[in-house]
Amino acid sequence: MCFDFDARPPAPPEDLLLAPIAGGAGAELLELTSADGTRFSASLAQAGAGHRGGALIFPDVRGLYPFYIELAERFAQAGYHAIALDYFGRTAGLGPRDEEFEYMPHVQQLKVPQVQEDAAAAVAALRERTGAENVATVGFCLGGMESFLAGADMSELTAVVGFYAGLDGSRVGVRGPLDRAAEIRVPLLGLFGGADQAITVEQVEQFDARLTDAGLEHEIHIYPGAPHSFFDRRYEEYADACEDAWRRMLGFLERHIA
Repeated sequence: MCFDFDARPPAPPEDLLLAPIAGGAGAELLELTSADGTRFSASLAQAGAGHRGGALIFPDVRGLYPFYIELAERFAQAGYHAIALDYFGRTAGLGPRDEEFEYMPHVQQLKVPQVQEDAAAAVAALRERTGAENVATVGFCLGGMESFLAGADMSELTAVVGFYAGLDGSRVGVRGPLDRAAEIRVPLLGLFGGADQAITVEQVEQFDARLTDAGLEHEIHIYPGAPHSFFDRRYEEYADACEDAWRRMLGFLERHIA
């Protein structure tokens, strides 16, 4: 499990916003079509004047639910058009997903190439509707793994970001980022919790070393004492880590896709 259903993303630091938090930048629910004809759901939030590029959000195992719809809006307030996709069009139909959605049977049927086909359709929709040229992925847990793998496979991308990304793909039957570190071709930002029981500091350090050996431009940051899914505004004890994560992420996007 990553975030609880009632989790909400922390707000970006106010000094980095182009639009105020009050009122938001309302997201639009879309139905998109993948290359194999699959219909799937996505949520698009458009930035206003002075936009800086686009972000494709890979959710955690729950797929498209309120956390990621709101996160897309937060990116728009920070000046980045954002689209969050749902993984489960092939097995569960259209979303978004509610609290009763039994996600694990659908997670077990995911295939990386199909996720990337959906991601390519989402990037195309983002560009068509907003004019964004440079696009980065931002993923969480399962989505962090998908974000890093997309950095190896998808030519549409300029940079990739992962929060507590799964690094060992053997648990889901794929070659994960740890095995494919040398294949990632775009700048990478990884943000991890030092107290994460699923993704150990040793794994993160090994991944960091492999990216360094491959000569990839990257930044890995571990927040001491922070657990998996610390990026949740309900967790006041991790507010400083959340603010720092926003600053690192928005600085990274400014350098690579703005």
